[in-house]
Amino acid sequence: MSTTAGFHDEGYGYDVFGLHPPTLDRITHTCAPIYDRYFRVSSEGIEHVPTQGAAILVANHGGVLPVDAAMLCFDVLRRLDPPRIPRALTDHFVPKMPIVSTLFARCGVVSGTRTNAARLLERGELLAIFPEGVSGPAKKFHDRYRIQAWRVGFAELAIRYHAPVVPVAIVGAEESWPLATKLHLRWFDSPYLPIPAWPLPLPTHYRLRYGPAIDLGRDHVAADADDPAIVHDAAARVRDTVEQMLDELRRSRHGVFR
Repeated sequence: MSTTAGFHDEGYGYDVFGLHPPTLDRITHTCAPIYDRYFRVSSEGIEHVPTQGAAILVANHGGVLPVDAAMLCFDVLRRLDPPRIPRALTDHFVPKMPIVSTLFARCGVVSGTRTNAARLLERGELLAIFPEGVSGPAKKFHDRYRIQAWRVGFAELAIRYHAPVVPVAIVGAEESWPLATKLHLRWFDSPYLPIPAWPLPLPTHYRLRYGPAIDLGRDHVAADADDPAIVHDAAARVRDTVEQMLDELRRSRHGVFR
């Protein structure tokens, strides 16, 4: 597995956001048993992910910490041929966290500002966006797999930069490590301090499904990205698709999954 494809070296082996492919290679190699044997990740539909050019993965989000985001990125690195480095966008408080922020940056995670996302799309990279944001991990267990607040910024970007959107459904995270409660302590400007139901995630079987790419820019010109109504409708279209995929994937859990 090579993680140098499409890498934009800004000097000394790092890109402008701090990505360092050798560090990413070491981490993916070290964490392979977690992906293969602990969570036993299964996925289908990887052929829907473009192997080149700007594109956006849009997925549901859950579990007390972003293990689901890590498994999605790992799955793309492992299964997409030729491989691409997915650039997961994270909330504004993550870059303020010591050690964690540096580790995430070395693995390709980027602070989710619009400027950063636009720059990545302009140079043809693959983004991974979780429109639920912190509202996904914050949901109660009885609300698992019910999509919460759905940010629409990804739709504006997809229309403006004609980047296809690949909807992704992820099942397993919300049983593996649910939230017990949250403390309203704004450490590093985070909205809350999560308290998990148990100390470590359970070895739940993760299932991922990639749907056919949705070309939100096909019926619009770039200027339509400035129309809130158009952007809202486009984002809702993707949300409806992810919800349908989640329902189908959950029903398939007791059947054959390949």
